Amino acid sequence: MKRIFILLSILCINYKAFCQRPETIDTVSVNSVTIGLLEGGGSIAGIDFEKLLSHQFGFQLGFGLVGFGAGIDFHIKPTIRSSFISLQYWHQGFGETYTQSLLGPNYVFRGKRWFTCQLGCGFVVERGPAWPDKLKSIPVMLTYAIGAYIPW
Repeated sequence: MKRIFILLSILCINYKAFCQRPETIDTVSVNSVTIGLLEGGGSIAGIDFEKLLSHQFGFQLGFGLVGFGAGIDFHIKPTIRSSFISLQYWHQGFGETYTQSLLGPNYVFRGKRWFTCQLGCGFVVERGPAWPDKLKSIPVMLTYAIGAYIPW
């Protein structure tokens, strides 16, 4: 009986010693800024600002070198640091350099610390004067971006 008790005690101690910590959810940060390439509405270099409106829904606005954009975000986990699915509007260019406006879904991956990248598609809403003539038949464009984010 002593041996069984000792064996069970050792198993319980090992279980407690090697159990995983529960994942902590960052509930303090509700804002985030992202800086990177093709951020801010598909700009060459841009910045996006995001604010969580509830635990999983957020709104973002961005601008950059030659464009601006906005999006409605649904976070997979209830934290600003989680990856999310976004419906985004990208306006690329101004005046004579205006190329196109896109509207479409994106998947945005967010690493645990700072890395972020996104991939999606955008349906052409409007074409501008800088649109290449030989691409008139393309109704959907691939959208992507890479950068770093800082929650606060």
